[in-house]
Amino acid sequence: MNHKPIEGFSKLPKQGKIDWLVNEYLEGNQEYQNILKQYWNENADLQKLHEEFSENTISNFYMPYGIAPNFLIDGKLLALPMAVEESSVVAAASKAAKFWIDKGGFKTTIINTEKLGHTHFMFSVEPHKLLHFFNFSLKKKLLESTEEITANMRKRGGGILNISLVDKTAEMPNYYQLKASFDTVDSMGANFINSCLEQFGKTLRQEVATSEDFTQEEKNSLQIVMNILSNFTPDCIVRAEVSCKMEDLKDDSGISPEEFASKFKQAVTIAEIEPYRATTHNKGVMNGVDAVVIATGNDFRATEACAHAYAARDGQYRSLTHCTTDNGVFRFWIDLPISVGVVGGLTNLHPLVKFSLALLGKPSAQELMSILAVSGLAQNFAALRSLVTTGIQKGHMKMHLLNILNQLGATEEEKQHFVTYFKDKTVSHHEVINEFNRMREK
Repeated sequence: MNHKPIEGFSKLPKQGKIDWLVNEYLEGNQEYQNILKQYWNENADLQKLHEEFSENTISNFYMPYGIAPNFLIDGKLLALPMAVEESSVVAAASKAAKFWIDKGGFKTTIINTEKLGHTHFMFSVEPHKLLHFFNFSLKKKLLESTEEITANMRKRGGGILNISLVDKTAEMPNYYQLKASFDTVDSMGANFINSCLEQFGKTLRQEVATSEDFTQEEKNSLQIVMNILSNFTPDCIVRAEVSCKMEDLKDDSGISPEEFASKFKQAVTIAEIEPYRATTHNKGVMNGVDAVVIATGNDFRATEACAHAYAARDGQYRSLTHCTTDNGVFRFWIDLPISVGVVGGLTNLHPLVKFSLALLGKPSAQELMSILAVSGLAQNFAALRSLVTTGIQKGHMKMHLLNILNQLGATEEEKQHFVTYFKDKTVSHHEVINEFNRMREK
């Protein structure tokens, strides 16, 4: 090995962790110490708060926190907070919001809010015998055993919605599930769901052990493999949509409304049938979704996993968005499965998360679902609008221009020159370099 492993890294103080990393991996270069320290917050209490969000924290990693204004959602005008590092995402969302503001804005519908979890277990027993035991004894005991855990959630209007026994023995010998659905109201509910499921596992073991329905050999075969929520929540879903008369689809690219609608629908259809395109198409949707998810302190990895699983639910990966152009009306919508919360987790701790939720009017979890679906739909509309008219690079590279100039060490005066220079041109890295060198040679 080229480095020595370390024991007790987590027990070292923050400076001790940094010293070890710099000396072991970075040749003792003090510059790297300075990089880490310049991102520490000057407020020691706030810095400590951030450090306690995660383990082995040695600094903060900044992401741009931007605002996309003019979102008319279900009659309310909102400004969306977006934490994202990719250039053009906030600008694209803002442009789409502005496009639809005088056409009725975005409309949303909460289709369902069920979340799921499973107790996965192995049991060498005839399925009919287990099903009888579940229906006439176990299900009631499972609900009774979790009454204390669910008491507060039930007071808020949520709790366990249903429990079912799932026979998976055709796919894996002796494999069964207790599948439970939950309503967690305004919390994402991960801890609540997992606590219920772990109790299910304990209750299942206890009830089987004392039941007269099974032989001792069968009882001995029971193995609780795991109790865990699922991030695939196809029954926790929101629809967001926009629509207008075809003639209202005026675009500044010079393309007619009819041609725009036709090409736009074709682009969506391609993403519905071609996985190579659908992957990039849905990545663009999630550009908008994840940026607001992060800004509101929710789990963007869970959001991503669920959306992509849903996109492949029929065995082929497809577009999350859909489009029709029937009877002279253009309609564009998304059905997005998404599980988020506005209480618990970082929502009560992270100052910028508090700011984001206040900015959005302190939404309920369902209202935040709607906002997230709209952000994804807007982002996708903006991307497809560019693709079927001017092409994606014209707008994207203009937003990327400052990144290139910052890498070159351009002055503010030089940056302004480039903004003017590319006003009527498509930005390319090659052309920026050429023009920059030409300026410096002068």
